[in-house]
Amino acid sequence: MSNLDLPAPAEAADVLWFLPTHGDGRYLASETGARHVSLNYLGQIARAADDLGYFGVLLPTGRSCEDSWVIASAMVPLTKRLRFLVAVRPGLQEPAVAARMTATLDRISEGRLLVNVVTGGDPQEAKGDGIFMDHGARYAVTDEFLEIYRRLLQGEETTFNGEHLRIEKGHLLYPPVQAPYPPLYFGGSSEAGMQVAAKHVDTYLTWGEPPADVAAKIAAAKAVAAERGRSFSYGIRLHVIVRETSKKAWAAADDLIRHVDDEAIATARKTFARYDSVGQQRMAQLSAGGRGNLEVSPNLWAGVGLVRGGAGTALVGNPDEVAARMKEYMALGIDRFILSGYPHLEECYRFAELVFPKLPLKSTTGTDRGPAKNAGPFGEIIANAVPANQRMAAAG
Repeated sequence: MSNLDLPAPAEAADVLWFLPTHGDGRYLASETGARHVSLNYLGQIARAADDLGYFGVLLPTGRSCEDSWVIASAMVPLTKRLRFLVAVRPGLQEPAVAARMTATLDRISEGRLLVNVVTGGDPQEAKGDGIFMDHGARYAVTDEFLEIYRRLLQGEETTFNGEHLRIEKGHLLYPPVQAPYPPLYFGGSSEAGMQVAAKHVDTYLTWGEPPADVAAKIAAAKAVAAERGRSFSYGIRLHVIVRETSKKAWAAADDLIRHVDDEAIATARKTFARYDSVGQQRMAQLSAGGRGNLEVSPNLWAGVGLVRGGAGTALVGNPDEVAARMKEYMALGIDRFILSGYPHLEECYRFAELVFPKLPLKSTTGTDRGPAKNAGPFGEIIANAVPANQRMAAAG
C-alpha cells in the first residue's frame, strides 16, 4: 500500500445516511420484523438524520425502489439542512429532462441536492427499463449524457451530436442554486467507469472493500483523473453495526442474518452472476466464502452481501473500533462516508450518538448544540407537583 500514489489523508469527514426506499426491517431476507415503505417512516429517518447532523442521505435507485426524485421532493419540506443524494440514470433519462429535474430540486431545496450518476450493472433490469446495451455502450452513453447535462446546467446553449445522444440548441431556463451545478458522485470500478469519472465527476465512490483493495482502486482512479488534469474527492459506501461492546455488535450481526437460509443465498448468487458490474462482482467475491468466513478484514463483515446487491459489507464493532476503521479509510483520502444499518431509524441514532464524538468531522456534519441534557426520572413529577392555577398566581 505504501508504494501507491494516494491522495492526501483526509483530516475530517462528512457522514451521510440512507433512506431505505426498497424496505427496511430487523432481519435480512425475511418478512419477519419488516417495515412498510411509507412516507411517514421515511420522514422519520430523514428528520432524525437532519436533527442528528448527518451531511445528507442517499436515496437508492432501481425497480425495487420507490422513485428517488419523488421521495426526495417529499422529504425536502420535512428537513432543514439535510442534503439528498439522488440518482440520474443515463440511458434511462434524457439529459435535458434530467437537467431540468436537477435544477428544480436544487432550487426548491435551496441548494441541498447532490447527484449520484448511476450507469447500472444488471443487464436484465436494464432490458426491463428498455435499455438494450452492453457494459461498454452504457458507459459510452453515460459519457455523452454527462457532457450534455453538465453544459446545460452551466447555462450553455448546447448542441451535441454523439454516437448515442443528440441535442440541438438545448437551453436550461431556470438554473440550479449551486454553481456550476450540484456535486456529481459516481462509482465505477471498471476501466470504462474510471474514464467517465475522470472526465466528469466531483466525488469518486467505492463500496466497502478491505483497505488495501480500496487503496489500489483509489490510486488507479487518481491516476486516470491526473491524466486529464483533474482530481476527485473520495467517498465510501458501507453498512454499520455499532454497539457499546464488540460482543454485542457481533451478536447483532449474527442476528441480522438469522433468517438467511441456503436457498436465499443461492437465489442471490444466481442474480449476482448475471450482473456485468465489476463492483458487484468484487462485492460478491467478498461473501463467497460463506457464513464461516465473513470477516474479510478487521471489523469488516461481508454478511450483508450474502443476499443484498450493491453495498454488501458492514463495519461491526464497538464505537472505538468502528471509528478506528473509518480513520483507516480516511488515511487513504476518503472524506465522506455513506452509511446505513438495520433498522435504519434506530441505527441512525446509534451511529451518531456513539461514533460521531470519536471522529474528526467537518463543520457540515454534526451539530453545535453541545451534549444533550437528561435531568433524570423526576422532571414530570416535579413539573406537575404544583397545580397550574397556583403556578400562575405565583408568577403574577
